[in-house]
Amino acid sequence: MKYFIGNWKMFGIPKSIEILNKINSFYSKDKNRNKYKVIFTPPYTLIESYSKYFKKKKINIGSQNCYQKDQFSSNTAAISSYMLRSVGAKYTLVGHSDNRSEGDTDSILKNKVYFALKNNLKVVFCVGENKTHKKNKKTFSVLKKQLTKVLERKFNKNNIIIAYEPIWSIGTGKIPSSQELTRTSSFIKKTLKNIFRSKSPPVLYGGSVDGNSVKLFKKINEIDGFLIGGASKSTKKFIDIIRNYYR
Repeated sequence: MKYFIGNWKMFGIPKSIEILNKINSFYSKDKNRNKYKVIFTPPYTLIESYSKYFKKKKINIGSQNCYQKDQFSSNTAAISSYMLRSVGAKYTLVGHSDNRSEGDTDSILKNKVYFALKNNLKVVFCVGENKTHKKNKKTFSVLKKQLTKVLERKFNKNNIIIAYEPIWSIGTGKIPSSQELTRTSSFIKKTLKNIFRSKSPPVLYGGSVDGNSVKLFKKINEIDGFLIGGASKSTKKFIDIIRNYYR
């Protein structure tokens, strides 16, 4: 099963549902529809209404983040996995580079993953190196630390998806070569096998994914799908990614 996950970041108001509606109608009729899943993570403000609307449709709705405590607490503006699940979210991103740069440490991320899984959310755990790490050939050691400091064997790996997003590629139009990406994805899968002592969870790629770059990625067997930023705000661009992947 492949995954196409649209991360809207700070974008979307109630009427933006039209974008998803058109994607849903393409997805419902696509002859390849049984080969992949479509998930969108709109902002918190839209999760409940979108989850209700798409409940009996094809698209799944998730959250872009969750708080590192369970149920309720006195933290202003915090939203827990328990609360997200109660409004219909099925997935949550954890560890996106935006949130890491705002202060999410490995121990905070471990709690986020733990409570998300406890509340039956599927976790899309984001990892990735920055430009300096890459230049100093630290990619593998950075990724290994990000994975091993947060994920534990006791976590239900069937509810975990990994998204590899090199920070230097997000929104820049720069993408790793297919050779680099094959090597890195294989390394991530090997590290995950060691953590879980069994088959690796799916590994997705994110970073400047669009209708053109996806043609390069489809040759790489190690990649199980995509986390899509900018292009997920446009019906046409998102559908082009799926179409070109299966072309």
